Amino acid sequence: MDPGLDPGLFRSVFRRHAAGVAVITAAGPGGPVGFTATSLTSVAAEPPLLSFGISLGASSWPVLARADHVGVHILGDHQEELAAVFARSGADRFGPGTAWTTGPYGVPLLDAVPAWLVGRVLHRVPAGDHRIVIAQAVAADPHGPGRPLLYHQGAFHRLPH
Repeated sequence: MDPGLDPGLFRSVFRRHAAGVAVITAAGPGGPVGFTATSLTSVAAEPPLLSFGISLGASSWPVLARADHVGVHILGDHQEELAAVFARSGADRFGPGTAWTTGPYGVPLLDAVPAWLVGRVLHRVPAGDHRIVIAQAVAADPHGPGRPLLYHQGAFHRLPH
């Protein structure tokens, strides 16, 4: 059997791939959880399906493993620090510096994002040390402020005006 590519080499290839930055949130019994994701994908328009990956070792995984609904936030170029907070292990992600409200289905929704969706979780597909979560969009708002925040070569970037 082919052993596959070295994980470090694999990661270095994908650092060359520019990706939009999203934060995924869910309501848990101990309070809201969330994490920064660059794996967000539009899967289908009819029905409206999306997917994202999450590591089994992520602090948010125990809640995401059972959540019926998730919040998906497209971050703007004004939210680099918010992206960093949700990416940082051990950070107080919903502390005083994070403005949010409870949205449809009890999902925590971040304020001032360019766009958000609430998705009903349909599947959690095993994929190595991750799960691919597939959700159907059930609520959305595409009218927030800002231009998209990008992630490339291990850093956040803005589109030129």
